[in-house]
Amino acid sequence: MNLGAEFPLDKDLLYLNHAAVGVWPKRTAEAVKAFADENMHRGAAGYLEWLKVERELRGRLKRLINADSVDDIALSKNTSEALSLIAYGLDWQAGDNIVTSNQEFPSNRIVWESLKERGVELRLADISVDDPEAAMLALCDEKTRLLSVSSVQYGTGLRMDLIRLGQFCHDQNILFCVDAIQSLGAIEFDAQACHADFVVADGHKWMLGPEGLAVFYSRSEARDQLKLQQYGWHMVERAGDFDAVDWTPAQAARRFEPGSPNMLGIYALNASLSLFEAVGMDHVQKGVLKRASHLMAWLDAEADLELITPSEKGRFAGIVTFRKQGLNREGHAALYRELMAKGVICANRAGGIRLSPHFYSNLNGFEACLRPLLD
Repeated sequence: MNLGAEFPLDKDLLYLNHAAVGVWPKRTAEAVKAFADENMHRGAAGYLEWLKVERELRGRLKRLINADSVDDIALSKNTSEALSLIAYGLDWQAGDNIVTSNQEFPSNRIVWESLKERGVELRLADISVDDPEAAMLALCDEKTRLLSVSSVQYGTGLRMDLIRLGQFCHDQNILFCVDAIQSLGAIEFDAQACHADFVVADGHKWMLGPEGLAVFYSRSEARDQLKLQQYGWHMVERAGDFDAVDWTPAQAARRFEPGSPNMLGIYALNASLSLFEAVGMDHVQKGVLKRASHLMAWLDAEADLELITPSEKGRFAGIVTFRKQGLNREGHAALYRELMAKGVICANRAGGIRLSPHFYSNLNGFEACLRPLLD
């Protein structure tokens, strides 16, 4: 496969920001253009074909996370919406607690903090230690109802041992929720192997899709614990039977989709995921880890740069974060602006600079590009 043709990036850019917003492959842009043209010329004359693409996307997402059934896959607007469906679907009791980490993106913290008025305690584990999983598990007790964690921390790039966390939750009858936005599309993921009850992730980062569309996986037994918060024609068992007076919620995860789907986003994300299936997630993961390792080795060898991301095997994915000695947060924010102005597309995270190459990223000559900007 000619990846250069799939990713015809402008030559003046060194794009290292897939942990924020990924680059669309050519096939995705073409799918969106074709769908727009169809709408312009034929309206919804081909709507039945649109539904086939929607089913195809659900199948691709099932395979991407190794869900047990396509019925476990719902399409949400974003990670925050999916997490809110969980937070406000569960029947909390005063005194219940939730365990998460102190490195979470706000989406995986604020939603749980909002339950304080219901008497639910949020416990933040300090995972900046040698054994971050042990730090999380130490906060669990008989009142812990749910453990929610990012598969890869957005700032430091720390990759969590989901198998260990999930097995503990499974054994202790604790619900296990994974924010996989920094995993899906970058490294292989197995919802069944890690005993995940819920998995949430937007498609616009490593999955190289559009904003406004996310996967929301729920294991059937866990799904049944969520009270519905939204209602409409699309979430009923007999969706499309508009004359029916009686209705019941869909048994499948579609029950969390109240109205019309984001069909434009569906066409885009489906096209993006077709690339991953064509390449193979094993090859994608190897490419991501190879590039992350290459960046970390170079940064670690530079005396004035401090690597924040752990470099041990199994502890990193695609995120590489570093700090420059002598710079405070404001200094790193200024450095970030300079890098962006010079075409190094990155992010200002964890008090430093976050780089996030993908499997197709061309890092030839990146040292010559970066070093002068860091002096």
